Amino acid sequence: MRVVIQRVSEASVVIDNTTVASIKKGMLILLGIVDEDTQEDIDWLSNKIVNLRIFPDENGVMNTSLKDADGDVIVVSQFTLHASTKKGNRPSYIKAAKPDIAIPLYNNFVENLQNTLGKTVQTGEFGADMKVNLINDGPVTIIIDSKNKE
Repeated sequence: MRVVIQRVSEASVVIDNTTVASIKKGMLILLGIVDEDTQEDIDWLSNKIVNLRIFPDENGVMNTSLKDADGDVIVVSQFTLHASTKKGNRPSYIKAAKPDIAIPLYNNFVENLQNTLGKTVQTGEFGADMKVNLINDGPVTIIIDSKNKE
């Protein structure tokens, strides 16, 4: 699993001119899934996200976690995170999991993240044409891949 985490002061997801998710302070998480992803990836990534210290403490230092900052979350599926651009100019998405594999893993990730965070996680709609709006706070953008735990 690969995520792009953006610390936001606000974010929303709009589908067909209808807002389906909206938060203030928190994280917008773009999630890409491959066939090899498992429950181990979900557990590791959920724990890493909830405890990632990217929110300012009382001194303005990034030393506070999402949980401690009482931040909210929107998770948006994004198969393009696994684009391969090795050959030519048209990206290949062959590594991205197909919906029959990706949807259950996506739903499991959201549920696991909710349980780890202890609050509801909002989402976009898997496979929909979404308009994602955000104000990146900082800016802070972090990429994490569960297959490359650096």
